[in-house]
Amino acid sequence: MRRSSKTRATVALGITAGLVLTAFSPAHAAVFTPGAPGAGDPYFPDMGNGGYRVSHYDIDLTYDPSTKGIQATTAVRARATQNLSRFDLDFQGPLKISALTVNGRPAAYTRSGSQELVITPPAGLRAGSGFTVVARYAGVPETINDPALGVSGWVPTQDGAVMLNQPIGAATVYPVDDHPTEKATYSFRLTAPSGLTTLANGEPAGTTSRGGWTTTRWAMNRPMASELAMIAIGKYDVIRSRTPHGLPNITATDQAMAIPADKAKQFNDQTAQVTDWEADTYGSYPFGSTGGITVKAGVGYALETQGRPVYDLGRHPGTVPSGGLLAHELGHQWFGDSVSPARWADIWLNEGFATYSEWLWAAKSDGKPVQQSFDQTYAAPASDDVWKGVVSDPGRDHIFDSLVYDRAAMAIHVLRQKIGDPAFWRLLRTWQAANRYGNGSTTSFVTLAERVSGQNLSTWSHDWLHSEGKPAL
Repeated sequence: MRRSSKTRATVALGITAGLVLTAFSPAHAAVFTPGAPGAGDPYFPDMGNGGYRVSHYDIDLTYDPSTKGIQATTAVRARATQNLSRFDLDFQGPLKISALTVNGRPAAYTRSGSQELVITPPAGLRAGSGFTVVARYAGVPETINDPALGVSGWVPTQDGAVMLNQPIGAATVYPVDDHPTEKATYSFRLTAPSGLTTLANGEPAGTTSRGGWTTTRWAMNRPMASELAMIAIGKYDVIRSRTPHGLPNITATDQAMAIPADKAKQFNDQTAQVTDWEADTYGSYPFGSTGGITVKAGVGYALETQGRPVYDLGRHPGTVPSGGLLAHELGHQWFGDSVSPARWADIWLNEGFATYSEWLWAAKSDGKPVQQSFDQTYAAPASDDVWKGVVSDPGRDHIFDSLVYDRAAMAIHVLRQKIGDPAFWRLLRTWQAANRYGNGSTTSFVTLAERVSGQNLSTWSHDWLHSEGKPAL
């Protein structure tokens, strides 16, 4: 008797027809469930999402000075980590979506709560499968002004805008999985009238002009947390050079700051000097270029946006960042950018090491011993704010308080004294190598420090990281 192809396949697999039917019965069909609407961070429970991992963002954005608004298309490439019936992206503010697709097919979506964009694809997404979300939207992005955390998001300037995302601003400009553990690469295509400059993270990837509009492309090819993404649009003077070590160096000065040409060159030169010095100190520079942007934005802070920090010096026209400020923000390229916090409670690993970088720079450039910087800071009375709160868990509204910066830097110096210089510098380089382009926690840092030094550091971590009050020396 001739066997059908179906019968042959069953025999070849060595199973009966009955078992084949059972394997494909409804009881064994894949179950699809929604992804979590948050990443589980207790400080910002709505930030981030579950059920997938993003690998790349492609942001195509046009800025119109006549409306102060944008028209944008963002493509999000991701991979499902579970069988997804639906999933969320973070997207907040008044921007209106005109079209949204998943894998090229129109998808249903709703806006929920303060920042959830809930997307239901035409069909379930199987665990392990790649997918692409493309959202087209327009409007004037929101500027966040949080009483505890300050100004972030899309910040209008005199002749354009700057995007400053720490900690919760990215979702005001593009749909995003907005948590430091959810890193991805980025490409930017930024269009504005030809009299304006457009800048972003990463390396320049081409410029075209047509009909009075200019488009620049930028590519950040190393994983980046969304809080570190940056866009700047306005009238800037740009200097491109290389550091003595050969790293591309791009600095830009806001024309509204009226910075003289010699000061602009000083900014570029000192950025190169500090970058190379920190690479010699902490290990190889983690990104494809260095640089920085001075801007008049009214936010009153500098931010370690990846590869190209932003310095708001608008209150001091004609000035450029000091060497200490450069050491702080560029030190973040290792501590905070390449190695980002596992949870926002771990932010002392960003700010403590950036502040310690300032102390190290003062020792190198001004001859001020690090111990002197420590002694001056430690001299604060026990009633001072620097001793209030817990370094390893400062609380959502205190992630930018002095204990996260100054007390954390003191903790680092006490650790250095306890384990000795050879173990200390080996620890920092090992920390960078082990966690490059990833994340680190307080627990993992202390565990590594104990392994590298061979010492029990429970007393140090209890007194300096996990307890409130002024530790005795």
